[in-house]
Amino acid sequence: MTTRPMPRTDHDHPATLMARGLGWFSIALGAAELLAPGSIRRSAAVPVSDPIVQTYGAREIATGVALLAAEKPVRLVWGRVAGDLLDIATLLPGLNRNNPGRDATVAALGFVLAATATDLAVAMQGDRA
Repeated sequence: MTTRPMPRTDHDHPATLMARGLGWFSIALGAAELLAPGSIRRSAAVPVSDPIVQTYGAREIATGVALLAAEKPVRLVWGRVAGDLLDIATLLPGLNRNNPGRDATVAALGFVLAATATDLAVAMQGDRA
């Protein structure tokens, strides 16, 4: 007796699984930004206030919850891309040559750019997943 593989559903499409993983990542990152904004701010060496970092954390958590709750989360990954653009804009002033923490800002920007590339790759699968 041979068994046929189960047909693939939207729920197990690789992009859907990635979107859900990004949802969990958003919640974890957002929690860190809410609970330890000073540490996050200092580690990225950007001159923003703790309440701004906490606002970004709330945004991350909301995006993560939306991704986990959605029937088709891949299309919602565009919300992460929009947040990434805001994060990049926030980090750019830290690239100033007079910033003594410039290397930390460069590292943080590299992390955000890598996350953005991942988010874009998943979001662009929206019509397929």
